[in-house]
Amino acid sequence: MVLFAVVRVRGTVGVHRKIKDTLKMLRLHKRYHCVVVPDTPSYRGMLQVVKDYVAFGEIDAETLAMLLRNRGRLIGDKPLTDEYVKEKTGYNSIEEFAKAVVEGKASLKDLPDLKPVFRLHPPRGGLKNIKWHYPRGSLGYHGKDINKLLYKMR
Repeated sequence: MVLFAVVRVRGTVGVHRKIKDTLKMLRLHKRYHCVVVPDTPSYRGMLQVVKDYVAFGEIDAETLAMLLRNRGRLIGDKPLTDEYVKEKTGYNSIEEFAKAVVEGKASLKDLPDLKPVFRLHPPRGGLKNIKWHYPRGSLGYHGKDINKLLYKMR
């Protein structure tokens, strides 16, 4: 199962209503917020609408585990721990759980109190350009290279 990591790169000023509504449906309310969504036709269409405001691409298990460990939050702003994952899902660690999610054996919804949005740090070293599309800039479809961007934003 292919999962997309979607990171909002641009702000809200002057955004067309259709794009603003789509960003709201994706739960990308602020810059540097990230969500992980499945590769379905409906999500593909939403990403096509907001491609000028987000960076997205296929996330791998190692990067998903890093996101869950560093930026995963439970209700009450508590960090996600291996003990919580083991108690709720039966997987021994966050890394095992992330691998199962990427393979399609589990879902992020299996962790009941996990917040669906990862609040990331601005990228260390900065972004290329927030008005041009990848590879000249930071917007649009990155493919596997989204993992490099997420690593810079951990």
